[in-house]
Amino acid sequence: MSFAAPFSAPFGVTPSGLPVERWTLRSASGVEAGVLTYGAALHSLRVPGPDSGPGPGKRPPADVVLSLPDVKHYATHGAYLGAVVGRFANRIAAGTFTLDGTRHHIPGNDRGNSLHGGADGFNRRVWRAEPCKRPDGAASLRLSLDSPDGDQGFPGSLQVSVTYTLTSDGSLALDYHAVTDRPTPVNLTHHAYFNLSGDPDRGVLDHLLTVDAATYLPIDETGLPLPGAPAPVAGSPFDFTRSRRIGSRIAEPDEQLARAGGYDHCWVLDDRDHPSGEGQLGLRRAARLEDPSSGRVLEVHTSEPGLQVYAGQQLDGGFSDFLGRRLGAHSGLCLETQHFPDSPNRVDYPDTVLRPDQSLRSRTVLSFPHLTAVAR
Repeated sequence: MSFAAPFSAPFGVTPSGLPVERWTLRSASGVEAGVLTYGAALHSLRVPGPDSGPGPGKRPPADVVLSLPDVKHYATHGAYLGAVVGRFANRIAAGTFTLDGTRHHIPGNDRGNSLHGGADGFNRRVWRAEPCKRPDGAASLRLSLDSPDGDQGFPGSLQVSVTYTLTSDGSLALDYHAVTDRPTPVNLTHHAYFNLSGDPDRGVLDHLLTVDAATYLPIDETGLPLPGAPAPVAGSPFDFTRSRRIGSRIAEPDEQLARAGGYDHCWVLDDRDHPSGEGQLGLRRAARLEDPSSGRVLEVHTSEPGLQVYAGQQLDGGFSDFLGRRLGAHSGLCLETQHFPDSPNRVDYPDTVLRPDQSLRSRTVLSFPHLTAVAR
């Protein structure tokens, strides 16, 4: 099978003068992904619908992720659109944690807490890009970053990479890898905002969502998980164990919804699936998202234990996409596969400390079952 090589084009320069590239990956299924070296961000993900194709009455593929028109907007906005975030995704209480007896301080950038690695996190860095040749011919691109000791207050030097691979069936796999020379907490995630209709003006409240989780982590007024065990979703607005509209209960008078202004919580994923093979990371399905209007379906599988669902309620229309469309509240939905928030301060959560004799490996796969159905 021939090598489907990604290709690049200039995308501008950062405020400090560093050049940024935009790489394109294409699949035989008609799916096309655009990836920026700035923030290792997914800049576009064009996906055919069930009625896409040549000929009269057929609709072209649609871009199912929100994006911004240029580097300046990515460097100044606060919404993390499409970016890989770290060194620690989600929140760390008061930006402080103790590791092996030493107290560390991360700059607070969200109500006194550290969010997504601090104000100068991985989403604001220029990553190195290198196409990867694969025996199956899939288009693959590795982006790498060196985070020095003391970066945003985190201990140890960290070498981190994320590899985007677009397979022949249109699935997009994200493979994370990291090593360190000193113990340090690491929690990486991807912050794409999905809108399967391709039209941010329509929003996502009419999308159907399923989350494979029987419990979630309630939060305090600053977005941190409350002490104690996860709460059952049964009977609450957080119950997406069966497919239902995102907007069906988002406006209910619920204290947890009020604290986040909607959905911005971490679900504890059910451990249903078995490992995908010897030497491979075990994946479980985390979520299924459907847009009845277009017929597009997205499924998310991951090796991570948690899923942060954020319904984009803080998007305020203050910036626009490349077509000039304002990105307002609920114009996109984030499905962030990750470890649990504030894990460095919570001994009851899965450990996120990476040590020099270890390597971090994590995988998330975005697939589009409607494409398989059409092919049949």
